[in-house]
Amino acid sequence: MTTLRVFRWSPGAPERWQTYAVEAGADTTVLDALVEVQRRQDPTLAFRYACRVGMCGSCAMVVDGRERWACRTRLADLRSSAISVRPLYHFPLLRDLVVDLTPFAARMAGIGAALVPAAGAEAYAEIPGDSAERREIDTAIECIGCGMCVSACTMVAHNPRFPGPAALNRAFTLQRDRRDAAHDARWEVLMSDDALARCHGQGNCTAVCPMGLDPTTSILRLRRTAVRRLFSW
Repeated sequence: MTTLRVFRWSPGAPERWQTYAVEAGADTTVLDALVEVQRRQDPTLAFRYACRVGMCGSCAMVVDGRERWACRTRLADLRSSAISVRPLYHFPLLRDLVVDLTPFAARMAGIGAALVPAAGAEAYAEIPGDSAERREIDTAIECIGCGMCVSACTMVAHNPRFPGPAALNRAFTLQRDRRDAAHDARWEVLMSDDALARCHGQGNCTAVCPMGLDPTTSILRLRRTAVRRLFSW
């Protein structure tokens, strides 16, 4: 048997931790255990999941003090006598382990995270996967928006105007994309007091990214480019 200590909260009720005992095999994941609890012990327990195979990021939560995907985290790999499970940090709480990701989307929009096609720009397939331009952003693409890097970022907690690692990482890929026409407008945001200058470079975002992306390096590279822009004026 494995013991789970699960964070519980609903509107109008105080925060609390609730303990559940679950049967666990060698490959039982945290998500498997939560589903078992919900189906057989406590149908009121709320959490979010979708694919169950490590592709969608919906089951992101904090397990034993670290941001993880519940569907990829095996109970057998955790050493605690009672495994703690709580929602992501720095997001509004909806219920139990479910957070509101609206601020994540707002941060993306604020940084200009959508590509703005330049006039006469080539189609997407015009940049081959093995090209130098594509390799330039290899460690920054394929973010799936799970929010774990934002949860791990201490500056997000300190400064609500800070875009956060996911948004800045996305900005890096767009600023390197010759097909995008919003570089100048995006630089105005990036070089403001609350963006690139506020990252402390702790690397928490990179450490927890389940896709192996490196937002810390993306931010550092944006900073170098920003310095060159300042001295070129």
